[in-house]
Amino acid sequence: MTTSTSDVSKAIAKIRAEARALGFDVCRFADVTQPWPAGARLAEYVDAGRHGEMGWMAETADRRAHPRAMWPGARSAIVLGTNYGPDHDPLAVLGEPTKGAISVYAQGDDYHQLIKGRLKTLAQKLQSKLGGQVKVFVDTAPLLEKPLAERAGLGWQGKHTNLVSRGFGSWLFLGSVLTNLELPADDPEPESCGTCRACLDVCPTDAFPAPFQLDARRCISYLTIELEGPIPRDFREKLGNRIYGCDDCLAVCPWNKFAAAAHRHRDFVPRADLAAPALAELLALDDVGFRQKLR
Repeated sequence: MTTSTSDVSKAIAKIRAEARALGFDVCRFADVTQPWPAGARLAEYVDAGRHGEMGWMAETADRRAHPRAMWPGARSAIVLGTNYGPDHDPLAVLGEPTKGAISVYAQGDDYHQLIKGRLKTLAQKLQSKLGGQVKVFVDTAPLLEKPLAERAGLGWQGKHTNLVSRGFGSWLFLGSVLTNLELPADDPEPESCGTCRACLDVCPTDAFPAPFQLDARRCISYLTIELEGPIPRDFREKLGNRIYGCDDCLAVCPWNKFAAAAHRHRDFVPRADLAAPALAELLALDDVGFRQKLR
């Protein structure tokens, strides 16, 4: 589906403004009809077994191979980023052995639900201005969001495989709107890690076999969230007081010093009971209480 150049240009400007009004900090556009090298990298990752027990990665690999493998009619993507940068050093809690370290992203309300509603509103705005069909994604479908964000120019996948932004460092929630409209694409962001190894060297479990490669089986986020069975003995001491996720490789990235000092979204402000909870109190919870606390 195509529209006139003038109509598209005006609509793009309005969509960016709408995105900002909805609380998104960055809004970029990507062409999803081109070759997708990320699919081959995912296949190699799964073949090497580095996905661990996350069987859904292997089961949906074909659909993840390319955005159009999931929706053949897709032609463009609007990729949105929401800053959730902490206003403190997230690694400071690691020096308090009686406290539990919870990843920054999980200390507030569920970002999936918060962002999805805003994405739907933005998608409706796009349809009202240009027509076409739309589909909304926020880490809930087999869409490789980090490569898509890189293609749209939100940042680049750093040596820790996470997205790094010049404006927001390592702290962006991602969301996407796919459409069958042909929209002008923004330029991608070149990889700018240089010779830095901070994220690789800080990892307590050596989860990076090489720059730009991750072995989830050694990653603390995987071990404390995705792994259903007991944590292997070799990693237990290295976990320290990290009980839900890990921010080490994100927090040490030098690009964070150029990022906004703190998030401006009230929804993502850490809950007081999750910022640095007492381990003794957490140990006293039963399964229902634990799930409720970390809902």
